[in-house]
Amino acid sequence: MPQQSRRRRIPAFHPVPVSPRHDGWTPQRQAAFIGYLAQTRCVTTAAVLVGMDKTSAYRLRKRAGSAGFAAAWDVAMGRGRGTVTLSSAKSTGLSAGYRYHAGLAQVVMYRGKYRATHWKADDNALLQYVSQLGRAGAVGA
Repeated sequence: MPQQSRRRRIPAFHPVPVSPRHDGWTPQRQAAFIGYLAQTRCVTTAAVLVGMDKTSAYRLRKRAGSAGFAAAWDVAMGRGRGTVTLSSAKSTGLSAGYRYHAGLAQVVMYRGKYRATHWKADDNALLQYVSQLGRAGAVGA
């Protein structure tokens, strides 16, 4: 009986906050990079497929707020990593406002190939954001 390859489910993640540039690490490029990384297991190839280089990919991984991205990277490479609590700014280094506005990237793999990225709302971040606004007096009675 042939051994089945283990399916890897890439965890949803918030994109790393970056300055908006058309030739930079947009949220879409970050998600596609993770998908191609899971497909190829090669940082250089995945970076080239999204129009970037591996050096900038490693720099992105080290930026503040990259905990979810780094966790998805590790799973894509087949390395286990403790899960990141995406609902906590302490775990992710990202504010509730950013997490709400950015949403969650869910990489879709099919038969080992990167197929798409689905963007999901982060409802927990929305609730935290509204709560913070209410405490700050921005949401009035």
